[in-house]
Amino acid sequence: MDLYSVMCVSDRTSASEWYEAFFGRPADEVIGEEHLWQVGENAWIVIDDREMRTTRIGGAMVTFGVTDLDDILARLAAHGIAHEPVETYSNGVRHVVVLDPDGNSLSLAEA
Repeated sequence: MDLYSVMCVSDRTSASEWYEAFFGRPADEVIGEEHLWQVGENAWIVIDDREMRTTRIGGAMVTFGVTDLDDILARLAAHGIAHEPVETYSNGVRHVVVLDPDGNSLSLAEA
């Protein structure tokens, strides 16, 4: 099974810069007006600002399982990207929410 999670954004150019900082690299593919980052073997995050997506801007929520949360947060801070406070759950999982400029939620969770 493949996963394509579309993050509806208001401005593809500025969103692309933000997502490049978030993922630490440029988009892995650009197909038409969509910019895609591969986040797993068969999983992709797609940003899209086409007119047909305007009612969905800011409504996405995804969670990434990561193994290097502190490194990621340091990279985000270096790019001026803020995040909510890091929570530690009773099972030891550390979790933090990062919002893109349009309000889409990209959570990071480290076991």
